[in-house]
Amino acid sequence: MPAQRSAVKFVVLLLPLAVAACQTDSRQQVLLTDRSQVELRAVQTRAFDTTDKNLTVRNVIATFQDLGFVVDKADEVLGTVSGTKLQGYTMRMTVTVRPRGTTQTAVRANAQYNLVAVSDAAPYQQFFAALEKAMFLTANEVD
Repeated sequence: MPAQRSAVKFVVLLLPLAVAACQTDSRQQVLLTDRSQVELRAVQTRAFDTTDKNLTVRNVIATFQDLGFVVDKADEVLGTVSGTKLQGYTMRMTVTVRPRGTTQTAVRANAQYNLVAVSDAAPYQQFFAALEKAMFLTANEVD
């Protein structure tokens, strides 16, 4: 009986530690990526030759929808769009649009796959390739 009580006490004492160890914050996720932050930022960011932030945000929304994302939140004033893709896996992407100098707009995407930061370049390249096409079509007034 004393051995059982010791085992129960041991489990009760370790349970909060185990639960706390499962939780991750964004700082831990950043430190766990296999790329340097400069490399990752280069993969996540593209500059476009436009100063129209609202048009860029609308193109981001359209690109999300074209790629099968469900738009969760969009704020044209802040220049942010968040979406979730649920086709066989759960990927969440947040895109920020901001001015870059006097002639460009910077677009930065951050993706998470099952709450883990995505450092692989492929999802970002796919997103930016589709966004570049949308931006081109919009600039040339092609529907």
